[in-house]
Amino acid sequence: MSFSNTFETHVLNYVFTATSVTRPTNWYVALFTSNPAEDASGTEVSTSGTAYVRKTVSFTVSGNLATNSGAVEFPTATGSGFGTVTHIGVFDASTSGNLIAYSALSASKAIAAGDVFRIPTGDLDITLD
Repeated sequence: MSFSNTFETHVLNYVFTATSVTRPTNWYVALFTSNPAEDASGTEVSTSGTAYVRKTVSFTVSGNLATNSGAVEFPTATGSGFGTVTHIGVFDASTSGNLIAYSALSASKAIAAGDVFRIPTGDLDITLD
């Protein structure tokens, strides 16, 4: 996963200045049908008539790797579904908020009505190199 401009600024402020950085208390996974990029400008799945919502996620950290400590399961898609999910992002809020990290999926996934998008435990990895 890549870090967003917002998060990169927080890290630089934390490390190289005395500027206080507020740590988020919750993390949320978002699904995108286009690359969110570092500025979160991509297209997030619509919440209108699809049952889509961002889902909370918890992480465990070992060395330079953070990985999801539990499965993440989105609601069953309704209406015309979620579309073709190409990217995921981690935010600090259930709506709006700041994009922290994002990545393309290893394979795009079409989510039609009746489908459920799942991320198994340990499959969402964020590495700091």
